[in-house]
Amino acid sequence: MELAHLEKTIASVIEFSGIGLHSGAPVNMRLLPAPAGSGVVFRRTDLDNYEIAAIGRNVAKVSYATSIMRQGVLISTTEHLLSALIGSGVDNVIIELDNLELPILDGSALPYVEAFAEVGIRSQRRRRQYLRILKSVEVRENGKFIAVYPGDGYSITYDIDFRHPIGRQAFTVDLAAGSYGAQIAAARTFGFREDEKMLRDMGLIRGASKENAIILCKGAVQNGPLRFDDEFVRHKVLDLIGDLALAGHRILGRVVAERAGHAMHTALVSRLLRDRSAWELVQFPAPRRTMIAVAPARLATA
Repeated sequence: MELAHLEKTIASVIEFSGIGLHSGAPVNMRLLPAPAGSGVVFRRTDLDNYEIAAIGRNVAKVSYATSIMRQGVLISTTEHLLSALIGSGVDNVIIELDNLELPILDGSALPYVEAFAEVGIRSQRRRRQYLRILKSVEVRENGKFIAVYPGDGYSITYDIDFRHPIGRQAFTVDLAAGSYGAQIAAARTFGFREDEKMLRDMGLIRGASKENAIILCKGAVQNGPLRFDDEFVRHKVLDLIGDLALAGHRILGRVVAERAGHAMHTALVSRLLRDRSAWELVQFPAPRRTMIAVAPARLATA
C-alpha cells in the first residue's frame, strides 16, 4: 500500500501545558497514539476519562472558538489542534486534558506541528478514507459566504475584510501539496484592543496576552513583528481547516470562504453531512475514475 494514503498516528506520547485562551484556566494535555480507524477522540481526565469524538454531531458552542460536547461534557477551543492534525496527516489520536479548554500555547498551530515532527508520525495498516465532494454545498449569511465544491486535492481560498490595519486579505493554499507547515501553521490568532472589554464581559479571552495573540491597537500591531505580511487571513485558513476536520475525514474538494467564521465553518460541516448526495467516502491509491467507494454507514454524521 502507498504510505501517503495509509492512516497515521503519532509515534509516541506528547505533552503540553498552558492556559485556555477564553477561560484563562490552567490545563495539562497529553496526545497518545491511537489504533487505526479510531479517529480523533478527546478524553477529560478530570471527569473519569469521559470521551468525546471530534465529529460533526458533537459540535456545541460556536462563537469565538469551536467547542464539542456530549451529554453536557464540554471540550473548548479545539480548532488549532484539529487543524494541525489535518495539516500533518495524523488520523488517529487520543487527546487527554484535565480541564475544559485546550491550551492556547502561542496562538498558532506551530507548537503542535513541531511536536509531531520531533516524535515522528507512524503509518498504520489501514487505508485512509477521504470525503470526496460530489456537488456544491453553500452557506450564506448577511453578506458572508462559505462553500465546498468538487475538486482534486484539498484547496482552500479565504477572503477577509477587517477594519484597519488588517483591511482586505485573501489567501489560497493546497493542502495536498504538503504546504501546511510552511504556509499556515505559524499564523497566530488576533484581536483588537478596543474589543477587549466587551469580550471579557462575555466571559471570553481571559487567557489572552501578547504571548499568545496578535494585539491590534490604534490602527497598528502592538506586539509585532508579524510572522507573515498576511498572517491574519492565514490564521483564518488555519481555523477553517480545524473546523472542517469535524467532518470526520480529510476532504477531497475545493473550499471557498468570504468573511466567514467558526459558526459558518461548522454550519457548512453540518449541512454537508446531512446531504448524503453531496459526498462519498473513497480510498486511495487509485486514479480518480477508479477510486474505491466506501459504504456511507461508516461516517459519523452531524
